[in-house]
Amino acid sequence: MKKKIQITIALFVAITGVVFADSAPEASAQDTKKMVQNNFVETAQKGIKLSGYVDTGYSYNFTGTSQGASTVNGRFGSDTAQRGDFNLYAVKIALEKAMSSENKAQAGFRADVMIGEDATYFVNRTSPQTAVNGGPTNTDMNSNTLFLEQAYASIRAPVGNGWDFKVGKFVSILGYEVMERPANMNTTFGLIFNQLPLYYTGVLSSYKFDEYIDGKLGVVNGSNSDNNTTTNPNDADGCALLAALNFTAPGGNANWSNNFQYSTGYDNNTATGTGNSSEGYNNNGGSVSAYTWYYNSWGNWAPKFANDKLLLAFNTVWFVKTGNTTGPTTVNSSVYGAGAYAKYQFNDWFSLASRGEYLGSNNDLKFGTQGNPSTSLNNGGHVTGTNLWEYTLTAGFNVIDNLLLRAEYRMDWGSNTVSNGHVAGNNSGAVSGGPAYYAGAEVVYSF
Repeated sequence: MKKKIQITIALFVAITGVVFADSAPEASAQDTKKMVQNNFVETAQKGIKLSGYVDTGYSYNFTGTSQGASTVNGRFGSDTAQRGDFNLYAVKIALEKAMSSENKAQAGFRADVMIGEDATYFVNRTSPQTAVNGGPTNTDMNSNTLFLEQAYASIRAPVGNGWDFKVGKFVSILGYEVMERPANMNTTFGLIFNQLPLYYTGVLSSYKFDEYIDGKLGVVNGSNSDNNTTTNPNDADGCALLAALNFTAPGGNANWSNNFQYSTGYDNNTATGTGNSSEGYNNNGGSVSAYTWYYNSWGNWAPKFANDKLLLAFNTVWFVKTGNTTGPTTVNSSVYGAGAYAKYQFNDWFSLASRGEYLGSNNDLKFGTQGNPSTSLNNGGHVTGTNLWEYTLTAGFNVIDNLLLRAEYRMDWGSNTVSNGHVAGNNSGAVSGGPAYYAGAEVVYSF
């Protein structure tokens, strides 16, 4: 078997060859295309490429206990392990036969598999302390979990400029950050990332009107679900509708992406701090008639005066979920957030990146820091909104080809930020507003 290895020195982060093809998050990591343009192993069959990375690290949280009794609301599961923790974040493998740029009838495929601690939480992001049906805790973390990130067939119809389709399982079109940590500016995942869908199963079409505007339309089962969206008791054959409109500036140094999702039923978006579904409302078996809609806008800009050394970006989200829980209370939850990013590449081997975010809600249902959300509202309990903030500073080092080293500091604060020993439906246990401090290091080898 003849193998061909092509490697390019990374300028920002180290794994663009792994980032998802033709979805909004791919463009959100636009800066990484300058890092590893052709990083792959070509298989015996021409055109099929194998790529991936190994991502490991060490994290230390300065709150809580080593037994995992504390969590920091808004943080991704792998980032909440208390005290010192060595991490195998992920071993990522992607196999792909990409379509060419020719506007002709053609087909291809892509399959991405992830193994590690991140995979454990991608399968079930539910927070162990605040959720009604909790996910993995710090004491039973498993780096052997297998997560099929995406697997789809790609098809191009020679209509107009070329109309592309993905059929199968593919990553979310929402959000600036992606599931691959090394493709993001920071090691830890942001507050907004934690509230957005991860993947869908269905059909997604994309069309490039010209070099400045492209769009997407799709129909899927729902967020994070291989089955239809039927987590409500009405047995509705639910689905989710997707749409995106993206703008690229002349010169290609700026992007603005607008992404929409509308779900006809309860979405299975098991984000941190929720129960069985993203709603987390129907925990007592009441009647439900619900919908969920998202609007996400992100953009990035690499000023020409900075000679590709500076990258600025923003990420925003607004989503609304509504439903009827047990009892007379109609539950409506609105969540909103914004984040700003900046990264400066001082030279070929050193960069510094920062991120600041805010996430808020009109009530406590999304984060569950005051007990069982469905019972607390029905019983006249806590309905005050939650406000979370975080700031992250990350230093990156590309001292050897294909090897990325990063060191990170993070601080989270806000209302009810740190939950110590808190269990859903039980108001015992300390809840504080932080700040909660984090320090970590990351080592990534890409191939």
